[in-house]
Amino acid sequence: MSGRALPTGVAPATTGAGPAHPVTRGAAAVPAGFNPAGAADGGASGASRGVRTLRRAARGLVVAALAACLVAVLPAAAFAHVKVTADAAVQGGYAALTFRIPNEHDDVSTTKIEVRLPSDFPLASVSVKPHPGWSYEIEKTTLATPIESHGAKIGEVASKITWTASGEDSAIKPGEYDEFSVSAGPLPETDQLAFKTLQYYSDGEVVRWIQEQGTGDEEPERPAPVLELTAKGAVASAPATAARVATAAGTGSDAGVSWAIGLSAASLVICLGCAVALALRWRRTG
Repeated sequence: MSGRALPTGVAPATTGAGPAHPVTRGAAAVPAGFNPAGAADGGASGASRGVRTLRRAARGLVVAALAACLVAVLPAAAFAHVKVTADAAVQGGYAALTFRIPNEHDDVSTTKIEVRLPSDFPLASVSVKPHPGWSYEIEKTTLATPIESHGAKIGEVASKITWTASGEDSAIKPGEYDEFSVSAGPLPETDQLAFKTLQYYSDGEVVRWIQEQGTGDEEPERPAPVLELTAKGAVASAPATAARVATAAGTGSDAGVSWAIGLSAASLVICLGCAVALALRWRRTG
């Protein structure tokens, strides 16, 4: 060495083999364009989208269940009409008729029932079974042409029966129904009898079940109760079959109500089960 002093601010030269560029220790090399925070954000965004999808699916199932209930139950309500049935209604015989009266309102009670007996087929004998909590009145009419029953001429017959509740406790309340029984005969030789009925509510409304079934398949909004009659020969050896035939019109609607309610309940259970499964999956993924 020459021992000459170096100028101020000049670093000594490095001798020997070594890297061409200085290296910062403790810092890992990162590829260009890589963003760890962005990768984390992308994963969270995907999870969030999955949660939103599960929530929408759960809401959709609940809506579908409610829609199924409405579709099934609302038509079922249309079956809740006044009906007349009998264990056996055979032409020429006597029958115990049962009038089933449902309350179709949510806030008022049925306080009076008025049943008009068929004027085109007068019934010679009519008697009413007492009903607890209700009084009844039979109105009669004089026939222009008397009818014959068991060898006797009958010129006056019952034309209307009115049942009246003795008080609010006896009235037919919302969500309930009641049945009123009448024995009548001899039944005429015809396929069916219509009993036009008026239903009185505690708020003064009168529902008139008087519409007759037309030739089409569509049922009237307020149909009159109809009793199907069976010919004598058709039941001579099979009374049980006659009873089923006579009550078919009255029980068919009840079967439709049960089927519709059962279907809606099953749909609701299935959809709610799927919604619960999705909710549990959402909790695990969340």
